[in-house]
Amino acid sequence: MKKLSTEFIVGLFLLSGIAAIGYLSVVISGVSAFGNDGYRIMAKFENSSGLKKGAVIEIAGVKVGQVSSIHLDRETQESEVWFAVDYGVDIQEDAVASIRTAGIIGDKFIKISTGGSDELLVDGDEIIETEPSISIEELVSKYMFDQ
Repeated sequence: MKKLSTEFIVGLFLLSGIAAIGYLSVVISGVSAFGNDGYRIMAKFENSSGLKKGAVIEIAGVKVGQVSSIHLDRETQESEVWFAVDYGVDIQEDAVASIRTAGIIGDKFIKISTGGSDELLVDGDEIIETEPSISIEELVSKYMFDQ
């Protein structure tokens, strides 16, 4: 009887460890197991180099969403970025979306600078004013070879 209870306790401990690792994997990866909890907004950028699906959306340094898809608009030859913004976060129609670099590693994120308009964006709307990603390589080559 004692052997059975020891094996049972070890089994429970093992299962709880596997569940904890699974939970941490989901939380760290940023994957939502229960769908998207927010409304979708789109912005077109001249250059979205380095931006990836799942990148953070920030307003005033606070995470308010994440990038859900990035693809090329074949008509305008611009990068079309769709992102989900948390419900309860209001974005004015004259807001500006810019691609920024986080820290020394170089991870890209979208910073939204709020506007002053009374009109708010709703699901499916587009942020018109955007600032593209700054390419360090282009800056260096511009100053090295431009005379």
